[in-house]
Amino acid sequence: MIADRRAENETMTTETPSHAPDERPPAHPGFGLRFGYYLELAKARLAALVVLTAIVGYVLAARGAFDLVVLGWTVLGTTLTAFGANILNQWLETDRDRRMDRTRNRPLPAGHVSGRTALVWGLASAAVGLVVLDLGTNHLTAGLSLFVILLYVLVYTPLKVRTPLNTAVGAVCGAVPPMMGWTAATGQLELGAWILGGILFIWQVPHFLALAWMYREDYARGGFRMMPAADPDGSATGRAAFVHALALLPLTGALAATGVTGTTYLVVSQVVGLCFAFLGLTFARRRVRLTARRLFLASIIYLPVLLGLMVSDMDDRLARLAGINISHAAQPVAVAAPVLPTVWK
Repeated sequence: MIADRRAENETMTTETPSHAPDERPPAHPGFGLRFGYYLELAKARLAALVVLTAIVGYVLAARGAFDLVVLGWTVLGTTLTAFGANILNQWLETDRDRRMDRTRNRPLPAGHVSGRTALVWGLASAAVGLVVLDLGTNHLTAGLSLFVILLYVLVYTPLKVRTPLNTAVGAVCGAVPPMMGWTAATGQLELGAWILGGILFIWQVPHFLALAWMYREDYARGGFRMMPAADPDGSATGRAAFVHALALLPLTGALAATGVTGTTYLVVSQVVGLCFAFLGLTFARRRVRLTARRLFLASIIYLPVLLGLMVSDMDDRLARLAGINISHAAQPVAVAAPVLPTVWK
């Protein structure tokens, strides 16, 4: 879902496509051009955010005891599976993307890449990525990635034209990558992994609702049933964005309460979270493009800041570096929920 959402912001243009939708792609495009189309279909910059969350999950779970080889396989496998899911999503939505100002210049609706080529690229990327994760990390991590691909392509994508509840399903897809990073390091879904996934799940709601409100007319042209389509005055959209932004406060604090992060992270994350929640409240009270845009941009800043705080203050290390005696420096809680069989290695 992360990859689906911020991609909408990257292609905001009303220019006429350089190729008519039914025009055949160039007969023999060069490697550089084809690779560029591949990266655009894969939403490479947005997949990078997915990979970043997986890296953070790995680092937090490894507690500094990195296996760079395993981390490398995790990054490569997550990248390829994210690429594959994004390409398959665009392949399924080609006709609808052609109707929208924001997406009609993408390689498929613009005719730069054939549907068959995109399908092969998507399936191949996903398959290779799954093999890399299975051989380079463990079965559990590969299984989680397969779950995300299937949920994103076969459930979330069709639901986008049927019900506003698609946002919740898509948020599950965005919540799993940091859990994959965690399982790549430990082979288990411990409590910290679930909290981290919960943070990513909740964060996506205000992030995407702000975007959906700004471009509700464009989504309607594409036939997508986002929440604003069923909420013309935006009151429910605004409330949902604010409530979820507010819910991030206790959830981010839970990482410190379980010993995954420290006191510095706890304090700063709550301050940053209050600012984010305030922008959510502003949008809920006054549902105009300006307040929605501010909330959307703040969400883009909020997540990397939060992830950076998590890594920099693992186990209260910032306090220890500053010479502060933290008497409650607890070990991270490792509760397998659910407990998985040891075969998942």
